[in-house]
Order: sequence, then C-alpha cells, then structure tokens
Amino acid sequence: TVVMMGAAAAMLFLGGVGLFRFSLMVVLAVVAVFVLVQAQPYRMARLITFTDPWSDQFGSGYQLTQALIAFGRGEWLGVGLGNSVQKQFYLPEAHTDFVFSVLAEELGVVGSLVTIALFVFVTVRALYIGLWAEKAKQFFAAYMAFGLAFLWIGQFLINIGVNVGLLPTKGLTLPFLSYGGSSLVICCACVGLLLRIEWESRTHLGSEEHEFSESDFAEETNHGR
Repeated sequence: TVVMMGAAAAMLFLGGVGLFRFSLMVVLAVVAVFVLVQAQPYRMARLITFTDPWSDQFGSGYQLTQALIAFGRGEWLGVGLGNSVQKQFYLPEAHTDFVFSVLAEELGVVGSLVTIALFVFVTVRALYIGLWAEKAKQFFAAYMAFGLAFLWIGQFLINIGVNVGLLPTKGLTLPFLSYGGSSLVICCACVGLLLRIEWESRTHLGSEEHEFSESDFAEETNHGR
C-alpha cells in the first residue's frame, strides 16, 4: 500500500498536479497511515521495536536481529554463495522479505553494493524510457514507465531499509530476487511493458538506432523551461 501510494504520488507530481492538491493528498495519506498504524497493536510494536531490536531479540525484534547477524557474518566478501547459516531456519522469511540479508551474508559488502548498482541501473533505465516516450508525445506510456520505475524504487528502498534496520518490518519483497511466483511474474511483466514502451517510442520517432544519453534529460529540461 505504501509503495503504491508513493508511486501514485510521484506520477501525479510528474503529471503537473497543482501544489495545493498535491499537498492535500500527501497530508491525507499521512493521516491514513497514522490511523492504520494505530488500529493494530502489532503495527505500533513494529515501529517501536525497530529502533532497539536487541531489547526484545527473541520476541518482536527477532527477525531484525537475525538479519543484522547475517550482515555481520558476511563482512567484505561474504561466506560464499550457498554457505549462509542464517537461512537455515535462524532467519524467518530468509527467501522472501529478508533475502538481501542472506545475499549480504553470502556475498559480503562487495556483492551487496554490486546488487544495489544493478538495481540503480534498471530503475534509471526505466526513467530514461519514460523520458523517451514523453519526447515521442506518448504520455500514457511515459507515465506508465515512470510509475513502474517508482514502484521498483519504493520496493527496493523499503526492503533494504527493513533489512538493515532503518525501517520497521514491512513484509515487502525485493524485486527480481525474492522468492514468490506473483512477485517475480509481476516484475517480468513490468520489464515486458518497459521494452514495449521503448520500442514504440523509438518507432514513433523513426530513430530505432538512437541510444539514450544524458542530452535527452538536458533537452527535455530546457524544453520544459
């Protein structure tokens, strides 16, 4: 829900919604999140526990403490692919919500940074495709590409934040890596949509051989001014 709301807000902002309306929607969204948190005691417990998970490491802070242990075991280069100890029933949901902790344990800081770099590349490429579609005057396709990019960005930031203890446990999968049929299928479908948007944009402009470049951003910015 939070990711969908964030992606929708980003699309509305890029679409040129007025500042007053946009601010009003943000305030309503914050109030709604506050009400949802207050409605269930376990949600408030998550918010409180993540600030000091070691105070209840065998209770509400168990997942986070085990995830942090996995990060600590990984050190710089990791323990080796497939050699994680934490995924042997120590860390709950090691194959879905906390798969990044297992990856950090097996591949270390270096592997984690490479994974983050790959995610940055994919999301930036999606934003390029959105800009390219906007230049081709295909606005629906452009905002769809922007929305998909922000969906990935939201999921990625929240999942990583949960794994390293910067955010309370949310139960959100990591795109392209977490186990789960629906999550992986949706990610693949999103990639297919982005490829189609890119192809149609190139065809519409009659420049199939053209490659994206930083000048596209600069040209679009100058045109907006």
